Amino acid sequence: MLARYEFVDGKVVQSAGDSAPISVFSNPDEAEKRRLVDEFKIDDHTLASALDPDELSRLEFEPAHAAVIFKRPKSYSAADDLLFRVISVGLFLFKDRVVLVLSEEAPLFDGRPALRANTVTELALRLISRTISHFVEHLRIINQLSDSLEGKIASAMENRYLLNLFTLEKSLVYYLSAIGANSSVIEKLKLNAARIGFAPEQVELLEDLAIENQQCYRQAEIYSNILSNLMDARVSIVNNNLSLLMKTLNVITICIMVPTLVVSAFSMNVIFPLHDNPHAFWIILGLAGTALAVFMGLWRAKRW
Repeated sequence: MLARYEFVDGKVVQSAGDSAPISVFSNPDEAEKRRLVDEFKIDDHTLASALDPDELSRLEFEPAHAAVIFKRPKSYSAADDLLFRVISVGLFLFKDRVVLVLSEEAPLFDGRPALRANTVTELALRLISRTISHFVEHLRIINQLSDSLEGKIASAMENRYLLNLFTLEKSLVYYLSAIGANSSVIEKLKLNAARIGFAPEQVELLEDLAIENQQCYRQAEIYSNILSNLMDARVSIVNNNLSLLMKTLNVITICIMVPTLVVSAFSMNVIFPLHDNPHAFWIILGLAGTALAVFMGLWRAKRW
């Protein structure tokens, strides 16, 4: 699907004109792919890279444009079941226009604060900046989900919450790889700033983006280390909870068996003492209670 945008008073707004400087191709069909190759002279391999979530981020130069492949978080849905993935974005920067290619629809220009830009080079940097912010927001959500799952694991008897934590840990691995790959792209953009045509203030923005992306990487690394290093402890908690449950069930079973043994002995079809005693029922009941009390006292004394 093709959407066009233009600059109006420093804002990016949707446009219906064919001459709009911003073109966004979301999940392009074969006809749109052919147009990207024929009209915009985008290399087939580079175009495929922009649609491949496993492709590495990179910067390449073609005769008429610069091709930037970078990573951004995939839009999350309930069907993903706590797995946060990344997608590739192809940003093709021409002298007076920019073409964006994505494998799915994404709110590139929505959100708060509003994305503001006046030139295609500034827009490219603002998109990378928003991508970093998007990663930071997802990392915050992953951390909140992790804290919530840890609280549930404290009383868990099954592996469901552990599997959810493993999924979050897998998501952080994806994010670490993507954020690290974006760092290399930002560094290459800094080295080729003059060739691309970045203004001095945009070069300063690149410096800030490099710092922000590095901080984002460190944050993801910390969350990943916490999840992985404490995973054995969380597994032990679940196993310990299960052991405590089995212990409680054993105590209940034995508590029932001890008085049952006493009562069963007096209910045999043979002559026993007290068979003609009018208070036999209460005496037997008292013996059963005494046996139970002796067992519980022994249990506490031995600290079983």
